[in-house]
Amino acid sequence: MNSTEILSKLVGFDTASANSNLPLIDWVEDYLKEFGLEPYRVYDHTGEKANLFVTIGPDDAAGYILSGHTDVVPVTGQDWSQDPFTLTEKDGKLYGRGTCDMKGFLACCLAKVPKMVEARLKKPLHLAFSYDEEVGCIGVRGLLEDLKTRDLDVEACFVGEPTDMQVVLAHKSKASYSVVFTGLSCHSSLAPHGVNAVHYAARFVNKIEQMAKELAAGPRDDLFDLPFSTAHTGVIRGGTALNIVPEQCELMFEFRVLPRESLSACVAEIKRYSMEELLPEMREVYPEANIEFIPSSEIPGLDTEAEEPVTILAKRLAGRNDHAKVAYGTEGGLFQQMLGIPTVVVGPGSIEQAHKPDEFIKISEMQKCERFLDQLIETAS
Repeated sequence: MNSTEILSKLVGFDTASANSNLPLIDWVEDYLKEFGLEPYRVYDHTGEKANLFVTIGPDDAAGYILSGHTDVVPVTGQDWSQDPFTLTEKDGKLYGRGTCDMKGFLACCLAKVPKMVEARLKKPLHLAFSYDEEVGCIGVRGLLEDLKTRDLDVEACFVGEPTDMQVVLAHKSKASYSVVFTGLSCHSSLAPHGVNAVHYAARFVNKIEQMAKELAAGPRDDLFDLPFSTAHTGVIRGGTALNIVPEQCELMFEFRVLPRESLSACVAEIKRYSMEELLPEMREVYPEANIEFIPSSEIPGLDTEAEEPVTILAKRLAGRNDHAKVAYGTEGGLFQQMLGIPTVVVGPGSIEQAHKPDEFIKISEMQKCERFLDQLIETAS
C-alpha cells in the first residue's frame, strides 16, 4: 500500500479523544505483522486506548524513533464540505480529519515499513504511535515510562507534527487549569452580605492580564513565531440571575512559556495571589469560601540546540538549512525530558490546517516526508 492508501484507512477511524483508538491500533498492528514485525501495546487505565511501539532492525544498536499521535480533534460544530472521515483527493490535496495533524506522517512511516524491513538496517528504526496528545500529551507518558524499563539506545527522536518539513528545535511549555471560586449567595439588594464569586474571578482575570503584559515585556526569543511567553484566560462561567449574588464562578486559564523561562514560577505567582490576597478577603465575610485549582494539562517545553547532532541530521534528511521554534506544544518535550533523547519536530503539512474544517495535507508534503524517510533508512543501513 502507498501512503495515500494507508492515509485513507487511518482517516476512516474516528479517533477523537472521546473515542477509543483501538480499531486503528488493531489495523496498524495487523499491517506491521504482515512484515514479520512484533509490535506491542501500552494501554491506558481503562484498556480502551493504547500506544503502539515497534522496532524494525537490530535491538542491540542505537537507533531512531519516529513519533506520532493517533488521536484527532473532534469535528463537532465544524462545517465540512465532505465527510471528514473519508479521504478526498482534490487539486493535489488530501482532505479529511487528521490528514495534516498528524495521520499524514503516520501513513508515510507505515508506507516505508517494507523498505525498512528489506534494508537490513544496521541501526533500528522505532515507530511510536500514541493516544490523547490533543488533550495534553497524556497517552505517550505511559509509553515513555515503559521505555524507561527497556534497554533501548536511541540517538534521536523525530516527532512528525506538521511543520512543512521544516526542522523545529523548540517549543514553549504549557500549563492549563480550571479554577472554581465558591462564595456566598444572597439577594442582590443585600450584596455586601454575600461573597460575589464572579467579582473575585474577575480580579483573578485582571491578574492574568497583568502577568501577560509582564511576560510580553520580559525575555524574548525571536526565533519563535510569537517571541515571548503568554498568559490567557479562555473561559469564564458564573451566576444565575442579575438579582442573585453569584455563589460560584469557574474559569480556565493557561500559560505558554519560553522553554528557558520558569513555567512553575508563573503558576506559583497566580496561586499566591489567589490564596494570599483574594481568599482571605472572601473568608472575612464567609469562612467557607474557597478557590480551587484543578490541573487540566501540563506539557514541558522542547529546547534543542542548532548545533546538536539531531538537528544537523534532521536538516540533512529534510534537505533544508533553516530551523524554527513554535508556540504550540508537542510530545517532543516529553521524549527529551523523560528519556533524555535528543529530539526535534519535523513533519509534513502546515499547522495552519490543523483542527480546521476541511483539514488537508498537500500530496507534495507527503512526498517530501517520504524522501526524508528514504534518507533516514539509508542513514540507518
